[in-house]
Amino acid sequence: MNKLATTLLAAGAALAATATAQAADAKACWIYVGPIGDYGWSYQHHQGLLAVEEQFGDRVETAYLESVSEGADAERAIERFARSGCDIIFTTSFGFMDATNKIAARFPDVKFEHATGYKRESENVATYNSKFYQGRYVLGQIAASVSEAGVAGYIGSFPIPEVVRGINAFMLGAQSINPDFEVKVVWVNTWFDPGRESDAAKALVDQGVDIMVQHTDSTAPMQVAAERGIKAFGQASDMFAFGEETQLTSIVDDWASYYIERVGAVLDGTWEQHDVWGGLAEGHVVMAPYWNMPYDVAAMATDTEKRIMVGDFEPFTGPINKQDGTEWLAEGATASEGELLGMNFYIEGIDDQLPE
Repeated sequence: MNKLATTLLAAGAALAATATAQAADAKACWIYVGPIGDYGWSYQHHQGLLAVEEQFGDRVETAYLESVSEGADAERAIERFARSGCDIIFTTSFGFMDATNKIAARFPDVKFEHATGYKRESENVATYNSKFYQGRYVLGQIAASVSEAGVAGYIGSFPIPEVVRGINAFMLGAQSINPDFEVKVVWVNTWFDPGRESDAAKALVDQGVDIMVQHTDSTAPMQVAAERGIKAFGQASDMFAFGEETQLTSIVDDWASYYIERVGAVLDGTWEQHDVWGGLAEGHVVMAPYWNMPYDVAAMATDTEKRIMVGDFEPFTGPINKQDGTEWLAEGATASEGELLGMNFYIEGIDDQLPE
């Protein structure tokens, strides 16, 4: 029996066990691509679920499935939840997009919310995302300020716009401090695989990087950095506990307020389709405390963070050239949301080729 089948059976048993309990006003359900114990992406979404439970108490019943792969498993999991009485289903990975829209078309009375996607093919599908790139620009500034080697290692999951945009933002932040800063990118083609992430981190350290960046979900890169005595940034959650002398900061994804708002909208009958892209200003992206760096670097990072929050600065402001040297943004121009959301190229200065 595969992992999804086992998880679905467990979920079914849980549903049966709660059937005799007093009916809640609504049922909210989550589907995670990784385990809630990854202490990264899925862990942080689950903190949002727990916030919903705390906010609404017995008025809302919750359920979740973890470690659901992006493919046929996702479709089966989403349909199972739609049939089980979920009033709203949050599908929390980019690769769940097509499955979410397919099942939503068959269950018009269920509300579906897809994280980091862009397709809303039925009126009962909403999308939500966070401007993680804002935090990654700050990471780049810190990296270039504290690195002695002048080179960072960057572990990428999949070459989708969100990840490519983050690499570019990191590089722009680094270049604002050190125009000659280098970034070595390794693609692991997974969101969560501690072994593969660990191997990638070790390979990057062996290549001479002294800063580790990741857009994957386990704590393995942070732990390798701690073992090898270099600095690192956490991903999605505050990973300080896994590298107390190593972590500089983490980009923390705070989904709690969004989940409370959307479940509340189901409860009061005001839920509507929308597309939300929040960042530092909205509290969807939060920087963990700045540690293991000089005071002036932490002060600079704080200042950049505040400037982005109040709208005084946008990381993707020209002049910016593409990797091949052609102009993408003229001096003083800022990228539109559409340009950022569809980003599928590296900026100038990154010595790497995107996988096809």
